Amino acid sequence: MESYAHILDYLPTGRASEHGFRREPVGLAVGENELKLLELVARPGQVLSVGSRIPLLPMDGVAPPIDHVRRRLAYGELTTSARAQLPEALERVVAADPARYLRLFNEAPAVSRRFNLLELLPGVGKRTMLAIVEERRRGPFQSFAELESRLRLSRPDRWVAARIAQEMEGAPDKYRLFVPP
Repeated sequence: MESYAHILDYLPTGRASEHGFRREPVGLAVGENELKLLELVARPGQVLSVGSRIPLLPMDGVAPPIDHVRRRLAYGELTTSARAQLPEALERVVAADPARYLRLFNEAPAVSRRFNLLELLPGVGKRTMLAIVEERRRGPFQSFAELESRLRLSRPDRWVAARIAQEMEGAPDKYRLFVPP
C-alpha cells in the first residue's frame, strides 16, 4: 500500500474527459513504495502543488490533502505535463530510499552466461556491467556517491529512475526490476 505520492500534475477542474456537472479537482501522482501511477481526488479547498510529496494516509492525526484515490492509471493516461514531470519525481523517489535501489548494483545476478540484469539499466553496457561486478566483490556499495566515486560513473541513480520510467511505459523486456507488469 502506498503511503506517500509525488504529484506529477494537478487538474483543478478535473479531466476534460469526465462527463457530468460535478467534476472534481484531481492530481496525477506516482506512489513512493510500489511505484504506481495514481489519480487522486483533492479535498475541497486543497490545492496539490506539482512536485510535492504528499501523504496518502492520515499521519499523526492530520488528514491528508486528498479525499481518496480514484483509481490506478496506465502510463498512456498521464497528461503531457505529468509525463514531463515523471523522470524528476522518480529521481526523488530513488534518492529517498537509496538502499532499496542500491541492492540492484550489489546483488544483480547473471541471468545467463552472456547477460546480467545490470544491463537492463539505460547506460550500462558490457564494460560497465563487468566493472560493477568486479568492484562489488571488494565490498557492497553503501551509497550512490560511493558507487560513482569507486567506478567513476555519472549519476547511476538516474539510470535507475530511467529504467523505472521505461517499465512504466511498457518496456518490451521480459524482465521487470522495479514495476510489476
